[in-house]
Amino acid sequence: MITEKRIQAKKGIPMLLLFILLLIVDIGLIIFAGKNRVVPLMIVCIALIPVIIVMFVGLFMVNPNESKVLQLFGKYVGTASEPGLRWANPFYGKKAVSLRVRNFESGKLKVNDSAGNPIEIATVVVWKVVDTAEAIFEVDDYESFVHIQTEAALRNLATAHPYESHNDEKITLRSDPQEIANLLQKEVQDRLTKAGVEVIEARISHLAYAQEIAASMLKRQQAQAIVAARTQIVEGAVGMVEIALEQLSAKRIIDLDDERKAAMVSNLLVVLCGEENAQPVVNSGSLY
Repeated sequence: MITEKRIQAKKGIPMLLLFILLLIVDIGLIIFAGKNRVVPLMIVCIALIPVIIVMFVGLFMVNPNESKVLQLFGKYVGTASEPGLRWANPFYGKKAVSLRVRNFESGKLKVNDSAGNPIEIATVVVWKVVDTAEAIFEVDDYESFVHIQTEAALRNLATAHPYESHNDEKITLRSDPQEIANLLQKEVQDRLTKAGVEVIEARISHLAYAQEIAASMLKRQQAQAIVAARTQIVEGAVGMVEIALEQLSAKRIIDLDDERKAAMVSNLLVVLCGEENAQPVVNSGSLY
């Protein structure tokens, strides 16, 4: 693998001033040689003009959070990262690589989770280039490589975990967002390391059942919520009935036999667990 090699390019301002000075001196010598008919000097000075102009080509600009990858006839020479006007061999090929933090949001992918349910899922990945040589020479197009490998990692992650827990699974896509984000970041990083890319963050940005089963799954979730709510209501009602019986017995307000206790428990549960307000009934008789 080709890894990044930092080189210290010469400062551009002094080199620019030097080339301008050489060009002025060379033109002055040509004028001097022409006036004094010094042909050899004139030939040499004229020949130096294209050389000096070629030297100007070696000047290049490095912006903040940017690097220039330098090549000489196809061979990797090094990477210049210090910002400002720089100068290097004019025959070097120079390719800019941004070191800025970037983000990529995948499209909504339709995949099956580990339970076989079709779901829609998307992710946002924050990344940056940390090795310019690997980014340029190890993959064909590192930006396209990031996009494709991110979607591949997302598909693989979605098929390895269920959308929600059915059989007490440890990690689910909906209930464990932080754990899923950590797993996704690791998997994407493993795929992009060879491209000289560091994954700063990866998170699920969209997660839903596919349209063909969304309505059925919504009913299932509603049923689960209703059952959970009913369970909590019943537990609370039983506790309140128990407290009422204990208070009546402790304060000796009334002595109830088992049949009257059963009737009282039944009435209290109806009042506490019913969805509608209970209608009072005045009992002027007796249970017996």
